Amino acid sequence: MLNRQTERPPALIVMSDLAALARQHRLITDIAERGLTPLVIVGPTTDLARLNAHIEDPTHPLSRIAAVRRLPSPAVDGVWASVQDWITDFDVRGVLCSGEVFVDPAGALAEALGLPGPGSWAARVCRDKVMQRVVLGDHGPAWRAFAPHARDTATSEVYPCVVKPAGRMFSSGVVKAADDAELRAALAAYEPDETILVEELVTGPEFSVEALVHHGEVVWSGVTAKLTNEDGSRYFTEIGHTSPARIPSSDAEALIAANTAILKTLRFGSGITHAEFRLSEGRPVLMEIAARLPGDAITMLWHLATGRPIEPAMVDLALGIEPRYPEPTRRAVQRFVDHRAGRLADVRSAAQTVSWIADDGYWPTVSATDADAPARCASIMVGLSRGAVLGDLNDSSGRSASVVVDLPLDADPETETRVFVDQVELDIDAEAP
Repeated sequence: MLNRQTERPPALIVMSDLAALARQHRLITDIAERGLTPLVIVGPTTDLARLNAHIEDPTHPLSRIAAVRRLPSPAVDGVWASVQDWITDFDVRGVLCSGEVFVDPAGALAEALGLPGPGSWAARVCRDKVMQRVVLGDHGPAWRAFAPHARDTATSEVYPCVVKPAGRMFSSGVVKAADDAELRAALAAYEPDETILVEELVTGPEFSVEALVHHGEVVWSGVTAKLTNEDGSRYFTEIGHTSPARIPSSDAEALIAANTAILKTLRFGSGITHAEFRLSEGRPVLMEIAARLPGDAITMLWHLATGRPIEPAMVDLALGIEPRYPEPTRRAVQRFVDHRAGRLADVRSAAQTVSWIADDGYWPTVSATDADAPARCASIMVGLSRGAVLGDLNDSSGRSASVVVDLPLDADPETETRVFVDQVELDIDAEAP
């Protein structure tokens, strides 16, 4: 038995989806370059034929995936049943979740195998917005949850309020309600089986705190400033990020301290976390926390800001190795381009090659530059395919093109970024009636 154990090829299981794999393709490369076999689980939203085509293309970054399985749901028992042969045939050294839906089963599997991970309890809470409000109540806003059978009783003591479905992602279904009528209209738009949170509207700038946690100790933290469309709409769609946030050091320290306290409360083990806060009159108020990598281009921003990609640090944590991740020496910004309604025909810019990431199946690879180098456009990306219909930004899925810029720490991020955003041209055809 001992000889069989040592003869099995070492492997690392990644639970994700095609969109996250395309963004974090360095994960797969790094796993393979360490002599480990990348084994991948994806959910039902992934186009398996397209992913397999990328894997079969030797020039594609995802071609180093050794095996992939698509599951109909992230249910823990189904995930475990689907990987039992991998656990037998491979020496599984780590389990890593790079997408939201598999946080729960990935955390539980790592714990069951005695491998580093967030811990099944922390993973469960991080995946459930209602549990977060209960367990982390001292850090969050005033709230009430309404199960599907009790939605008729849903109300708010204070208006305006925020209404959100507890199980969704990407700001989907999150809306501001000004009165009872708007609350009732919001509730009618949700699926019958969804649990709904009704929360006080917390005002103040929004930030995320990214953290690398090794055996319960935070070994690196970074604060990202967020920009949403809430000032001009009822929605909270993210339209920009700045890493590191350009804020007083006292505010950054308060956000990091609040995040560290939350991770201690969760008894979080090892992994990367992404928590979203409002800074209300100097007090960090938790919006939600996730036991996964951040979305949009935030990992790319930290790469440009620190000079080092974050994916190897994530692999380190999954393997029980304490990562050494540097502090930022530059600032990096992502801004989404405004659009009008219609059908997206093309995107052009003289500043940088435009990457159609949904079609390519991978995000462009960027390289860091000197700390004092002038501002530059590092990437222009389009998350939709040509022909996609553009409309109001009710959630993240409707955004068109974004620009990523890096610049010296003492430069003005808004002024420098606007130069490159203004160079992007969207070719939009009027939508047929």
